[in-house]
Amino acid sequence: MGLETNVTTIEIDTDGTVDTDGIDPDMVTDIRKFETQLAEYVAGNLDEDVFKVFRLANGVYGQRQGGTNQMLRIKAPYGALSPAQLDRLADISERYSRGWGHLTTRQNVQFHYVQLSEVPSVLWDLAAVDLTTREACSDTVRNVMGCHLAGACPHEVLDIQPWAEATFRHFLRNPISQRLPRKFKINFSGCVTDCGQAMFNDVGVIAVNRRGKDGANEAGFRVFIAGGLGANPHPAIALEDFTTRDELMATLEACVRVFDQAGNRKNNLRARMKWLVDELGADELKERIQISRKFLLASATWPGGLPREVIDAGDAPAGRGTGPVTSVGQGSAVFLTGTSGYEQWAVANVVRGTSNGTVSAIAWSRLGDVTADQFRAIATISRDLGLEVRITNRQNFALRNIEESQLRELYTRLEVIDMAKAGAELSRDVVACPGADTCNLALTQSRGLASAIGEALEAEGLGEVDGLRINISGCTNSCGQHHIADIGFFGLERRAHGRSAPGYQMLLGGYIGNEKAEFAKKALRVPAKAAPTAAVRVISRYVQEREYGEAFTNWLARCGGATEVAAGLADLDEFPDPVIDPDYYVDFSETGPYEKEVGDSECAV
Repeated sequence: MGLETNVTTIEIDTDGTVDTDGIDPDMVTDIRKFETQLAEYVAGNLDEDVFKVFRLANGVYGQRQGGTNQMLRIKAPYGALSPAQLDRLADISERYSRGWGHLTTRQNVQFHYVQLSEVPSVLWDLAAVDLTTREACSDTVRNVMGCHLAGACPHEVLDIQPWAEATFRHFLRNPISQRLPRKFKINFSGCVTDCGQAMFNDVGVIAVNRRGKDGANEAGFRVFIAGGLGANPHPAIALEDFTTRDELMATLEACVRVFDQAGNRKNNLRARMKWLVDELGADELKERIQISRKFLLASATWPGGLPREVIDAGDAPAGRGTGPVTSVGQGSAVFLTGTSGYEQWAVANVVRGTSNGTVSAIAWSRLGDVTADQFRAIATISRDLGLEVRITNRQNFALRNIEESQLRELYTRLEVIDMAKAGAELSRDVVACPGADTCNLALTQSRGLASAIGEALEAEGLGEVDGLRINISGCTNSCGQHHIADIGFFGLERRAHGRSAPGYQMLLGGYIGNEKAEFAKKALRVPAKAAPTAAVRVISRYVQEREYGEAFTNWLARCGGATEVAAGLADLDEFPDPVIDPDYYVDFSETGPYEKEVGDSECAV
């Protein structure tokens, strides 16, 4: 599914008037309203708590640094970005932020240190290339995610891209999804491999086949509900065995409506859809959704039938093709054969197996950070080679629609911008949330730990271990998705020798795929500065003991689980005297002694 973007040049007259020709009228209305309410807030005519809810609904999020520093979150439905949009993101990073942006695990793009007074200008720049921040935060239907290989996957049942696009457009500015009890997340995968990670969302949609009465296969969906991560992860449960293509959009709206009606509006800590399973019971929750769907036909805005986006673009799968088919998904074995950098990259970063003979490749983005030069280079590569660009849920770019003959040129051009690292999305590709760098809730510098683990793995020759994922969060809220990783860490405060110190809880054995969610089990707590050693020792043991092609979760079960592995790491859970080794009391990326600092949460607003 190609992504075409209208590009409008924003011209601002000397009196501040903006030429809005060519911009989506709804975006114009959004930005005009933001300008008006921002002026009211600055003049003291709008209460702080009211303005906070308003700006969050427009994707503007407060930072740890306070003052007028803001994080701006931009929605990229199913991770899709056009060359024009990539160029504009480069411009924004230079004009309003730090010269780089951040790709998130939910396929958004974030910019930090944007000044509140400049937000309207950023919104105009985004609107000119059909990008919006609307409902990227707050208690709304958030960015609609989708597998980054959708439409190019060797295993998919349906191309879920037009379905994700239709869902994004249906709920954007939809009155029923503006002030929900809490945020609501929807995710699509094109097959049970579940690269889109549907199994821990409020609603996760997986394309499946069923055998019809005539013996032929019918493609449709299995809808999973009430999944979630956070401090208390819940696996999603199946709403029904099979949902037809005609019924999917009505099913999604019914899920949102039931959550709006039954969600907890008194206690934010128990307000997500996952808690309705505990409060109502799974059967009652499913029955309410099915009843709501049944009677949606009476609604003037009934969304049943095939959406226009699917009718126009089609949703036929990419197919396996006639060549080699690459395994995908968590736990897939990828062996970095060959001696040259290109040979290793072509094995580890390239996915083959589509019916039209094209392939896909992963462009590595360290910690999800993309500089202005890298944004522009990816845009140019996309134009020159005719490629599609998608953000992956492991904070990289997937480049699709590549011809075999273009691979070497692509590698060379990625190498120039330091995005050709072999093994993107493998062990060296550590995922981390922003952590205490900018987040009010973070207890630790998760990005600093991610860098340290990556460096430690490279030093020990373990950066290219296949089929293994490491995720880090700076607190228990799991923005870094530590629960679903083979090795996960979340930050916490430790006390030793009468001092506060940065620490982490290590978890082992998370897995998402094949319509199941297995959350990682707690192993042990370690000082932050010992966490890289803990990761190295676990991975070294795995490499030494695993059988040929054995996945990490299978090895972990065979050797006794997280508790048994943790027993071999007990010596790492020790804090030296701060006089002898003060470094243990200083967090990564910091220069002074560690202090626990937690601000007001805007996640719960």
